[in-house]
Amino acid sequence: MSIQLGAYRLWAYVKHLFTSWNTGGEGIHSPYLFYLVRMLVYDENRYYCWRDIERERHRLLASDEQIETIDYGTGGNETGEKVIRKVRDIARGHLERREVGELLFRLTSYLGHKQERPLRIVELGTSLGITTAYLAKADSRNRVTTYEGSPETVRIAREVWKRLGIANIEVVEGNIDETLPDSRAHDKIKGVDRKPIDIAYMDANHTEQATLAYYERLVGQAEAHSIFIVDDIHHSPEMARAWQTICEREEVTTTMDMYYFGLVFFDKHYLRRNYKLRI
Repeated sequence: MSIQLGAYRLWAYVKHLFTSWNTGGEGIHSPYLFYLVRMLVYDENRYYCWRDIERERHRLLASDEQIETIDYGTGGNETGEKVIRKVRDIARGHLERREVGELLFRLTSYLGHKQERPLRIVELGTSLGITTAYLAKADSRNRVTTYEGSPETVRIAREVWKRLGIANIEVVEGNIDETLPDSRAHDKIKGVDRKPIDIAYMDANHTEQATLAYYERLVGQAEAHSIFIVDDIHHSPEMARAWQTICEREEVTTTMDMYYFGLVFFDKHYLRRNYKLRI
């Protein structure tokens, strides 16, 4: 990471601290969003599967295994060139923080409870599969479709899911810029019944152009109850611009900037507001 990028992230973090609030949800007008924030940020309950997922994280962080990776724009190699890396180095640099995984688990559980049915979840950027595990473990009936560009990374992720006993994840391998627009791959999300996407978690190519292209491709399947999660919205000036563009989209009503990621809501009953919250 360059000194300039590091300085930008530090500035963005300090700015977020001074412009966000931690009020237990007060100030959020929609009752649904109020209780959502209360549950996501302030719920102190611990769930049985979190310990097992974190045990897998620690196993990956200690792994000396070397694998061939292909990085399509996460801040290093953006050309698709193959690179040999240790699993532990990938885990250190690419796995989401435990707190983020737990929050995604709560979000998925809460939305499933409100919808009273299994959810259709799309993840762009599988990495080593830890975040995918949090999304899938919330309800074994949910259908998680995750996209990843590096076959060896997918292999490690599958081992993680097998050890955790997870069977409701489907992987689409290949460069997401190519596999997501592909009609056959996209059918894996849409399915025969063309149901909407309930949760979309975007954590792939961290460039402005790619992020907006992913959003554009998925938003056609968003409905009022859908929640989109854009990861690393303060990763770089490019990602900050992409986030701002999404916030200003006509179909978007409410957004929540939680620094590490942003939540996007589409329900027309919500006030058009952009909240900044601490987690």
